[in-house]
Amino acid sequence: MTVRSVRDLDVQGKRVLVRVDFNVPLDDAGNVTDDTRIRAALPTLNLLLERGARLVLMSHLGRPGGKPRDDLSLEPAGAILAGLLDRPVIHTDDCIGWGARKLAHDLNDGDVLLLENLRFHPEEEAGDTSFAGKLAELGDLYVSDAFGTMHRAHASVAQLPALFPGRRAAGLLVDRELEQLGALLDDPRKPFVAVLGGAKVSDKIKVIESLLRRVNVLLIGGAMAYTFLRADGLPTGASRVEEDKVWLAKKILAKANDLGVAIRLPTDHVVAPAFDAHDQAHVASSLEAGMMGLDIGPDTLERYALEVQQAATVFWNGPMGVFEVDAFARGTEGLARAVARSRAYSVIGGGDSAAAVAMFGLADEVSHVSTGGGASLEFLEGKVLPGIAALEEAR
Repeated sequence: MTVRSVRDLDVQGKRVLVRVDFNVPLDDAGNVTDDTRIRAALPTLNLLLERGARLVLMSHLGRPGGKPRDDLSLEPAGAILAGLLDRPVIHTDDCIGWGARKLAHDLNDGDVLLLENLRFHPEEEAGDTSFAGKLAELGDLYVSDAFGTMHRAHASVAQLPALFPGRRAAGLLVDRELEQLGALLDDPRKPFVAVLGGAKVSDKIKVIESLLRRVNVLLIGGAMAYTFLRADGLPTGASRVEEDKVWLAKKILAKANDLGVAIRLPTDHVVAPAFDAHDQAHVASSLEAGMMGLDIGPDTLERYALEVQQAATVFWNGPMGVFEVDAFARGTEGLARAVARSRAYSVIGGGDSAAAVAMFGLADEVSHVSTGGGASLEFLEGKVLPGIAALEEAR
């Protein structure tokens, strides 16, 4: 099976249904506060427009619960897109129905139509084939450029492509994600260092098991590190520990040992009695009762940075601490700068890690920043993503 690229489609004069990811943050006034996801779609949209396509864009936004909500309309995203494309973007009141069909039918070459929020209909998240059929009436071709949704079996992602056999393709964003993340699975250059952080071991167990078969070193930070430290018999103070996953952490440590994979855990910490006790934050080599570990300490950062410096491949998912708070951000920022300075092929696995490298102005200094989040992790777990499977064609 193979996935066709948008580059290989004949789009001149055709209505192209493009699944984009405009799930952007909005403020209380309905203004877009971060247009990163809209900008990520521009290479595909510009390519299609240059080749004379008529664009019908569709996306979800937020969690409206299957009902229309004015505060979750895609109209603000459409206004941003119009400025970026320097052309009008027509906005529909609904993503299906007579009005949407009429607007799509009347498009001329180079026109752009943005459908209203797909999740205003419960059938989208339910993966309803009838709903997919109604969307299919609006286009001649289908392009998926929303990698962050590929792990969802939603109608516009997993059912709609099936209605376009031989006329479906991956957009440039999805193309790049498959190429960059695939390199981590197929034949990564060694030494391969993976950095995992974030809150829960349970969120990362499958990707850890997959990476253990490929990496040489696994660096662990964030709150999940304290579950591993507990499994290793070390004190964790008042730090967040998944008590019901300590056995799982022990199993991972044992398996890593059997495979010859080095797992590194924090040896010092930035601690405080509570998240909001910034003025009491200090570095400690061990976690005393009543103290929470909220970031890796400077010695740990130095050790982790050295491992990254010596790597040929680096994958990073999950912050080293509560990086949104200045007092607990140095570990994440320091590691981000170490990855940016390294000569390694470096992939940032979306989510908070992507937000961190963007916040520190380092997104352009790493090899690839994934837009996937959960989709990136499931891909690296080796799962077949519904959205990718739906794009495949027989060779």
